[in-house]
Amino acid sequence: MTSLPADILDQLAGRKAIVTGGTGMIGREVVRLLCEAGAEVTSVSLDRLEVHPKAKHVYGDLSDLGFCLDVTNGVDYVFHVAGIKGSVVVTKEKPASFFVPLLMMNTNMLEAARRNNAKKVLYTSSIGAYQSAEVFREEDNDFSQPPMDMFPGWAKRMAELQVDAYRIQYGLDNFAIVRPSNIYGPGDNFDEANAMVIPTLMARVRRGDKPVLIWGDGSAVRDFLHATDCARGIILACLRGTESKPINLGCGYGITIREMVETLQKVTPFEAFFDTTKPSGFPKRVMDGTNAKRVIGFEPQVSLYEGLKGTWEWFLSHADEHDKKVNYFRD
Repeated sequence: MTSLPADILDQLAGRKAIVTGGTGMIGREVVRLLCEAGAEVTSVSLDRLEVHPKAKHVYGDLSDLGFCLDVTNGVDYVFHVAGIKGSVVVTKEKPASFFVPLLMMNTNMLEAARRNNAKKVLYTSSIGAYQSAEVFREEDNDFSQPPMDMFPGWAKRMAELQVDAYRIQYGLDNFAIVRPSNIYGPGDNFDEANAMVIPTLMARVRRGDKPVLIWGDGSAVRDFLHATDCARGIILACLRGTESKPINLGCGYGITIREMVETLQKVTPFEAFFDTTKPSGFPKRVMDGTNAKRVIGFEPQVSLYEGLKGTWEWFLSHADEHDKKVNYFRD
């Protein structure tokens, strides 16, 4: 069973779709939902993994325009989900590892989709493309201000401008953009050296740390969205989006790091230690979900407890998968 509505299922059945980054946390869920909807799905990745038996898995580098043109030829729907994700530390220490590959893969994939006249194209941007704020609203988007995540944020913005340039010059209205919040779920990167907060926490719990160290006092507020919800929002945006402007994908309310930790403790008990000598990051980062609900009919369905439980159970049986995947931050 799938959680996609009937009008979306009708549009997908028998159609050819490509998902870049199809072995990633979000991409594999997009692949699954598309396959369940009866689409003919190609997953493209630099990881030699197969994430769904009904999908065709293609190994290839999106920094190669020729490759992008080949894989998008004859495709109805292009879901450009491939990206690079890392902790605050690696964002600051290895900015080129974000910036250069993102620029190359985004430019080539979007251009290939345009040249091959894809029916619909979805580009996955990021909450990090916003300028600093506590609540992020699409109408407050201001490119005259620097993005919160400097290098990856600018790379994400450049692709958004590319989509806008297509609209201005060619009159194209078949490109949609989403800005997901803090996404977690099965298939995440659990390499503690460069992972985000939830997979890092789970890696420490599984290792048996006593206590499990958490940076800051736990008061920082984040917008945690499960990968399944994010994938559903991506598909809705692609097929229902009506303009080339970003749409937020988030749970729409704030969850403190402490609340997240306490919820995980209900899934699997562990002792936590909040190290107040360490920085907590931005005090608050929450998505406004008004437009997502109004424009594409998106509302999250996975609770934090359900999402953490499913992620934890997946991690226990796939703890070493991240070692088999491309990691842009390994020297």
